[in-house]
Amino acid sequence: MCCLFTVLVVFGPRLGIIVWGLASPARWEAAFDTFVWPLLGFVFLPWTTLMYVSVAPLGVTGFDWFWMVLAVFADIASYSGGAYGNRDRIRSYTTPTPPATA
Repeated sequence: MCCLFTVLVVFGPRLGIIVWGLASPARWEAAFDTFVWPLLGFVFLPWTTLMYVSVAPLGVTGFDWFWMVLAVFADIASYSGGAYGNRDRIRSYTTPTPPATA
């Protein structure tokens, strides 16, 4: 179940970017002037990219900033969630004790 959730978090927004980009290219052109920003958003900040496209054509004002900050937190959580979940699997970085000599 955890692996399925991880796959959805990683690939879900990226699949959403691809589908929405193909379904409504005019909205993406209205939100971005160049292809570089959506590509960087696809790789590094997919939730933020999706949220920006949903609010940018009308301008990011007022309560839209709340949704943008929420999307940034979702991106940060998707990157840091694996480290928090595996924290007990990582050995501590302590110095090993030397073996006893006879």
